[in-house]
Amino acid sequence: MKAIRAHSPQAGVDGLVLEDVPYPHAAENDVIVKVHAAGFTPGELGWPGTWADRAGRDRAPVIPGHEVSGEVAGLGLGTTGLTFGQRVFGLTDWTRDGALAEYVAVEARNLAPLPASVDHVRAAALPVAGLTAWQALFVHGRLEIGQTVLIHGAAGGVGSLAVQLAREAGARVIGTGRAGDRDLALRLGADAFVDLAGEPFGGEVDLVLDAIGGDVLDRSAALVRAGGTLVTISAPPKVLPENGRAVFFVVEPDRGQLAELAQRVRDGRLEPVIGQVRPLAETREAFRTKTRSPGKTVIRVP
Repeated sequence: MKAIRAHSPQAGVDGLVLEDVPYPHAAENDVIVKVHAAGFTPGELGWPGTWADRAGRDRAPVIPGHEVSGEVAGLGLGTTGLTFGQRVFGLTDWTRDGALAEYVAVEARNLAPLPASVDHVRAAALPVAGLTAWQALFVHGRLEIGQTVLIHGAAGGVGSLAVQLAREAGARVIGTGRAGDRDLALRLGADAFVDLAGEPFGGEVDLVLDAIGGDVLDRSAALVRAGGTLVTISAPPKVLPENGRAVFFVVEPDRGQLAELAQRVRDGRLEPVIGQVRPLAETREAFRTKTRSPGKTVIRVP
């Protein structure tokens, strides 16, 4: 089969090569997915898990990309809950080969059924950003109706979905970002927007969701009212809320949460912001241009 592989961390994006690779092996409780669309995170070539397995052994060359949408093409021993030919989407393991390939082996529990009305491109844009937004708001942030949430990076991959989810949950949403992000954030449902380059942010909120880090994260601790929460995916916070909680987390696969996200997309209540859609052969260029283009870049696999 064809796949994008990276042979060494030193080569970076320039080392991404489209080549023939062996068909994946389905371990116990695995599913082989015929990939229709895949997503990636621009910085993943620098992650330790990209280059080592769970035991710490080198596993180069590697296939990147951990967001997948496709159909079940094979079932490993003991796999239950999914059937051959079923449309699925989800999050592949960080320490195994990813989805920038014609086929990928994924633990069945990391996949959810994909409704027929949701296309594969939109589905491939959901797993990392959607699960991160869901877990930040509802698992770690414990967001409730009537509360106020401040979302840093409201037009980004995580932020754009978090704005929509928080608004639907009955929260008041304040988004932040660059001046050019204002219209998108407000269109997605933010009640107010703050340009981080030219406007101060202040006041008290029940929840801060940070996807920016640095000074923005440090200043956000003072905004959390008593009993509130600061949730960040950027780095462990150095400054903590005086009378609240602070949480740094890494997204985890969850079939039930994936199903909730898919249902909202199917019903028109949630819409991932799609940027470039490129073929598998243009993956290297997609990695290069991702940081310069708005919306989620998705790789379509023929």
